[in-house]
Amino acid sequence: MAFMYILRCADGSYYVGSTRNSLDHRLWQHSTGNGCKYTSTRLPIELVYAEEYDRVSDAYAREKQVQGWSRRKREALIAGEYDALIGLSRKVFPKA
Repeated sequence: MAFMYILRCADGSYYVGSTRNSLDHRLWQHSTGNGCKYTSTRLPIELVYAEEYDRVSDAYAREKQVQGWSRRKREALIAGEYDALIGLSRKVFPKA
């Protein structure tokens, strides 16, 4: 079992991560300042979204996908506004 998760930090920023361990344990690590450098300077944190996967590779791939998203697209995911996700995708223009 593995998880992709999104945390809201005290400064209002979002942190996207993944873990193959217990999600509760990983949240405890973040909340005590031992999760990663980014969240350790932005305490307290709050879990705002999580997805469960059978394979850690899938959770990690999803983490990397969501890390590339805009703030608004992440907020749509958190709010469950799935229909809005496509419209919030960044436009990729062909190279000339």
